[in-house]
Amino acid sequence: MILLSSAGESFFQLIFALFVFVGVLALTAFVTKWIAGYQKTVGANKNLEIIEAIRLSNNKFVQIVRAGEDKYFVVATGKDEVTLLGELSSSQLKELDEPVESIQPVDFKTVLEKLSKKQK
Repeated sequence: MILLSSAGESFFQLIFALFVFVGVLALTAFVTKWIAGYQKTVGANKNLEIIEAIRLSNNKFVQIVRAGEDKYFVVATGKDEVTLLGELSSSQLKELDEPVESIQPVDFKTVLEKLSKKQK
């Protein structure tokens, strides 16, 4: 009888621990989504926007930044510095008329067949 009581008590402790764990996970997910939404509304502005960026090396980028409605600046950003490279007008920017082609998923079977043909 004592053994059954001890096993039942351990089972309920396990169930309680699982409920607490799931509750903490749910609370964490809710708080994370709330903070993300809050930061999105606080960080949203209409005067500054990064139009395009290209990576030059690990921590170095060249970016086109729109300031206001018609001022465009080309800046180089690094780990600890930002350098103004020049200013562009809206007529100097290329508009993307057609959508950028999405990267096609790689089919493992076709890659394997190509590799097996090369080795023969």
